[in-house]
Amino acid sequence: MTRWPLLLTTALVWMASPAAASETPLTPAEKRAVVEQLGQALEANYVFPDKARTIAATLRRRLDAGDYDAAPDRRTLANELTDDLIAASNDLHFSVGVDPDWVAGYAAKQDPTRAAALREQERQGEARSNFGFAGLRYLDGHIAYVDLAYFANPEFGYDAAAAAMRFVENGDAVIYDLRYNNGGHLEMAQLLASQLFPGDKDQELFDYYYNLDGRRVERGQWVLPALPAKRLTGRPVYVLTGSTSFSAAEWFAYTLKKLGRATLIGERTAGGAHPVDRKPVGTDFFLQVPIGQIRDPVDRGDFEGQGVTPDHQIASADALAAAHRLALADLAKADPAKQADADWFAPTLAPRTPPTTAALEAIAGRYEGRRIDLAQGKLRYTWRERLRLTLEPLGGGLLAIEGVRDFRFRIVRKGGKIVALDRINRDGTIQTYARLP
Repeated sequence: MTRWPLLLTTALVWMASPAAASETPLTPAEKRAVVEQLGQALEANYVFPDKARTIAATLRRRLDAGDYDAAPDRRTLANELTDDLIAASNDLHFSVGVDPDWVAGYAAKQDPTRAAALREQERQGEARSNFGFAGLRYLDGHIAYVDLAYFANPEFGYDAAAAAMRFVENGDAVIYDLRYNNGGHLEMAQLLASQLFPGDKDQELFDYYYNLDGRRVERGQWVLPALPAKRLTGRPVYVLTGSTSFSAAEWFAYTLKKLGRATLIGERTAGGAHPVDRKPVGTDFFLQVPIGQIRDPVDRGDFEGQGVTPDHQIASADALAAAHRLALADLAKADPAKQADADWFAPTLAPRTPPTTAALEAIAGRYEGRRIDLAQGKLRYTWRERLRLTLEPLGGGLLAIEGVRDFRFRIVRKGGKIVALDRINRDGTIQTYARLP
């Protein structure tokens, strides 16, 4: 199984490791041993052998020049080596970490009992983050939304993935939010992507090779013929991307774009296309190293160092609303009967400027059978002294009502003054409530 680590999470784990915190100063001989062992691990595993030799030689030259002399501890040395590896390779997958416990565990994997304990530890860790599924919901217009923080090991996260796939299977469209997804297991990406294609036709998703203990392995991953949920063939798909979308998240987006199966919305991704592995260096350090190369199923290209360019480039913070608007519009084009949905929800998704306090104060008051108050900067709607909900200004005098989808209010002005409150129902009918003194 090819593992694509969570780049940001990996960094945080080893930087906070208790084992890494108990430091003794490294002697010059120990630093030289680390650099030599690092170079050996690099040359044995890096996907580009010629570059590996050049990079290893660069690290040795920097060592001989005294560039690492001032590093007071292992953590600092690891940071400096990471920076030099990335500078020499322009590959963001590289990192050097300090984790004696992990190194010991790597060796202990030869012991079946210890290996089983480590796998259970990993499973429990992923369970605490719900195997990457950070949020599932339906947006207005019956559009399914999946917030995926990372791609979990499907051996552990299969049930969570199956539940998510069943949750979205009835959506008219689906949005995958990968803006802050730092990667993970390519097999989980394969499982989720398979839901978007027919199961009776051969369709390759990823083609790649990697080094495994000195031998070259070539693999292709295809749409799975059997799934735990209905397929979403024919339904529009949108993928949200950001500058922190990395590795497997980028491949998910890139492949779906190449195959014409998804529209990408957001910012250009980070540009980390290579699968990686982690190798021990001595007794305290590890090297996270790219071990292979992945190619898309259309023209065998990748996006290493360049990133994936979305179809609609927009600030990542605004990407969800933009995708929601686009999904509603696309559904309306395919089925004119859904144009009413697109028109109804458009005001809730349009960019807007917050109203001034004076504007909110002008709305507050008594209307037939109801009242609007301004409290702590928000409009509060009260009906018959029982129902109390917050109102959200949408622009153009419209007010959305907390938790209500089938009607909204509109301020009615005459001669510059607010004289009534219209209730606009989704079916187009209107009731008017006069403002009271």
